[in-house]
Amino acid sequence: MFRNLKKKFNEIIEKISNSGRIREKDITYTIREIRKSFLESDVAITVIKKFITKIKKKSIGKKINKSFTPGQELIHIIQKEMIKEFGEKPSLINLSTKSTAIILIVGLQGMGKTTSTVKIANFIKRKYKKKVCTFSLDTIRPAAIEQLKILSKSSNIDFIQIKNKKNYIKMLENGLEISKKKIYDCVIIDTSGRLHVNKNMMNELKNIQKFSNPIETLLVCDAMLGQDSIKIIESFKKYVNITGIILTKTDSDSRCGIALSARHITKKPIKFLCNGEKIENIKIFEPKKIVNKIIGMENVTSLIDKIKTNIKKEKYILNKNKKIKNNTFNLNNFLNQIDQLNKIGGIEKIINKIPSQYINKNKNLKNVNNSLIKQFKVIIQSMTKEERKNPKIIKSSRKKRIAMGSGSSVQQINILLQKFNHVKKIFKKIKKSGTNNFFKNFFNKQFF
Repeated sequence: MFRNLKKKFNEIIEKISNSGRIREKDITYTIREIRKSFLESDVAITVIKKFITKIKKKSIGKKINKSFTPGQELIHIIQKEMIKEFGEKPSLINLSTKSTAIILIVGLQGMGKTTSTVKIANFIKRKYKKKVCTFSLDTIRPAAIEQLKILSKSSNIDFIQIKNKKNYIKMLENGLEISKKKIYDCVIIDTSGRLHVNKNMMNELKNIQKFSNPIETLLVCDAMLGQDSIKIIESFKKYVNITGIILTKTDSDSRCGIALSARHITKKPIKFLCNGEKIENIKIFEPKKIVNKIIGMENVTSLIDKIKTNIKKEKYILNKNKKIKNNTFNLNNFLNQIDQLNKIGGIEKIINKIPSQYINKNKNLKNVNNSLIKQFKVIIQSMTKEERKNPKIIKSSRKKRIAMGSGSSVQQINILLQKFNHVKKIFKKIKKSGTNNFFKNFFNKQFF
């Protein structure tokens, strides 16, 4: 998903990331390329115009944050505005009702409504531990009801078999009555695929929503739809109150402009992404992760999440509350930093998660490897407590002894001490200017 858009944004970022200041030609270039990439991704024209206007307004005359270069500031503006367009926070499925939570699934035929119905049922059952059932009002497509029955049973989801298949209101009434008798927490209703220009079918859907009074009405959209999706979405919005959107076929090579268009037109959140045929292939739509993926920062974000999960706050390398005086930072502290690098997969894993456009501009990062880090750890562990506390006492004779004990050379010990002094200087800078410029300094120097 978003592969084409991601490729285009990487090209834009490559061009402006090291800009010394936000120049008018940089803004013009960026806006032109964003417009072009959105058009190629089938984003609605109205969405593109609104987005471009915001970027212009936020960029021109922008005061630069001291933590960023001007080029990075422009990227940051684009990132923030894209997150706003997608909807800043994930929108969870609404189940907050004292009675049975009714969820209505609507959309055109062939969008994946029936499969999505079971996927959501399975998701709710698994995540929220709810008693869930499904039933179908689709009397148009041959074997639609049987398909939902088979999929539901194979996923251990209860299915309500309705006998009356002529009157959709009678079917709906029958299904809801059975679900209440069996005291289900949630019932998910699959509906017939409707042509959005067919007024009779759309009025029928309007009646279904009015009679069932669902807590959620989810519109299923095929991510492969282009500009035609706009008319479809607008038509469904006219007849029914849509509370959220499900995007299907997001694992395809589709351009996925509908994701931005659907959100803008309906003013409703994208709730789920379906990315495969298996029932488990459904996930909550997370705007920040999607935007980070588009601009090539998803790996960095996941790395940060992993650091937060695996390392306690008081042990963060860059913890603002941790005050290490320059004269007390020693090899014990340095060893602790190495241990924390290993906890998150080692330095190579971190480097691999940095976007390629930054790696290409920092050739020193390409030479980093875990073996050198491991060797440093062995060397430090071969030192005495006094040597770790006060590295200045490590002279020629001590270096020879440490080299023999660690299976290394005096030259490697010299490299270790050199790198240690680099890190010590960084902590001194952090103490003076804070953590904002840490990574900027890190990437501009060869520490490992």
